[in-house]
Amino acid sequence: MATSGYRELAASLRTAIRQGEYPPGATLPKQDELAERHGVNIKTVRQAIGLLEAEGLVTPIRRRGTVVRERPPMRRLGAERYSKRKWKFGDTVAFVADREASGRSWKLTDQTNTVRLLSADPEVAEALGLSPGAPVYERARLVKDGEQPTHTLTSYYRPEHVEGTPLVEPTPGPAGRGGGFAVLTLQGYEPDHMTETISARMPTPDEIEVLNLPAGEPVMVLVRQTYTADDTVIEFARGVHAASRFAWTYTFTLPD
Repeated sequence: MATSGYRELAASLRTAIRQGEYPPGATLPKQDELAERHGVNIKTVRQAIGLLEAEGLVTPIRRRGTVVRERPPMRRLGAERYSKRKWKFGDTVAFVADREASGRSWKLTDQTNTVRLLSADPEVAEALGLSPGAPVYERARLVKDGEQPTHTLTSYYRPEHVEGTPLVEPTPGPAGRGGGFAVLTLQGYEPDHMTETISARMPTPDEIEVLNLPAGEPVMVLVRQTYTADDTVIEFARGVHAASRFAWTYTFTLPD
């Protein structure tokens, strides 16, 4: 039966993708072939493909055509990824925990590292209990899964907490064994609890380029404040994650 309308064509292709007729990494038939098969014109096919692209199911790749996006996404274990047994008593930093939970291979240089001393913007200043414009260390990372960027994470610290430590060295990868939390612990600022706030929005042009995002894909934004047992804030972090590249999982005890 001929398909009438781009929404109906999109629904047909969506079903075929989800049922495995077009598996991850497969290329959809050419647009003229789809038009002939479904009894529609090229404009309708383009509209249908555009709808699937906006949903994050497919992405156009030059010289290949319309490609079904890879799944499943990376597992991001909420509280478990910060377990002290991983970084305090082992050497598994948070991004490595995600990859191990997802059965992915990894290497320490999958995380880049850029450090600079700068003036705190109002959000960073408020989070760290400083005046706007006060000096802070910024540690910006881009994290990849193989060659595919998954997210950026930028942390901010009071200089007196991290001066002279591996956290302010530009070496790619984590800040030594156990990463940044282990460094803070050695400085006398052991992480004890944190607050994470997660929201979604459309990416900026820079984020589209850095994360290699297809058209229409949103980002998940994580804002994190980390504290010692006596409520001293020791880190403020902003993370920007490609929405389709993560599944966020939280396991917790229900409060009384």
